[in-house]
Amino acid sequence: MAIEIKQVETDGFKMKYCTFGTGSKTIVMIPGISLLSTMMFADTTAMAYKELWDDYTIYLFDRREDMPDVYSVHDMSVDTARAVKALGIENAYFFGTSQGGMIIQVIAIEFPELVSKMVLGSTVSCVKNLESKAILKKWVELAEAGNIHELNISFAEDVYSENTFRRFKRAISAMDRMVKPEDVRRFIIMSKGIHDFDIRDRLNNIHCPVLLIGSKKDKVFDLARMKQTVDILGCESYFYDDYSHCVYDEAPDYKLRIKKFFDK
Repeated sequence: MAIEIKQVETDGFKMKYCTFGTGSKTIVMIPGISLLSTMMFADTTAMAYKELWDDYTIYLFDRREDMPDVYSVHDMSVDTARAVKALGIENAYFFGTSQGGMIIQVIAIEFPELVSKMVLGSTVSCVKNLESKAILKKWVELAEAGNIHELNISFAEDVYSENTFRRFKRAISAMDRMVKPEDVRRFIIMSKGIHDFDIRDRLNNIHCPVLLIGSKKDKVFDLARMKQTVDILGCESYFYDDYSHCVYDEAPDYKLRIKKFFDK
């Protein structure tokens, strides 16, 4: 199977995306920060969500091409919403992980006609805590210094559980040679764009059903901060006892939880 990478163009930018699944209902999926574009792993991502194919058509979006040097989460959200609209999508189900979850929160606030339901994966509504800022600062410093191998390893250790990291450490190390200068530039911009994110005072403008799924052992966004988002939204939540920030890649029943929520 080879997933076709497509491109949507608006007046101001171009954005890559891909689709998979054959269902009548639509899911818009927004990934988190990564050193390599999610489009490079479209086939793997599609297969990971195969159990949703029969009922849903899934649109997986990248960030915009020609990313500006300063690019906030709000800017990412507006651009993503414009790309979604350009494809004629509305009243869809949204699923966003990490920074992608922040993006879809803003979309639900500012473009409510696009969002029918949403699942927030390992994300928060505020990054103004020392732990998250320290991790983001470390990633940016390694990227700016050009320490790609150390960045790959550090990033993986921060987002995956110890067992998963050990299993895939060799594959993670092999990714070093795939990273290009533009990938590093985009990674730095995305990481810096998250720095002052705080929309807690706007969450009461989200009126669609929401499910937040996380892990109690998340090292990037702490459990208390995720629970704060849940409390403000008054939404459903589920927190795994194990796994880490990328619990959406690790927990075997994660996709079934998404499907069960969207099927309701």
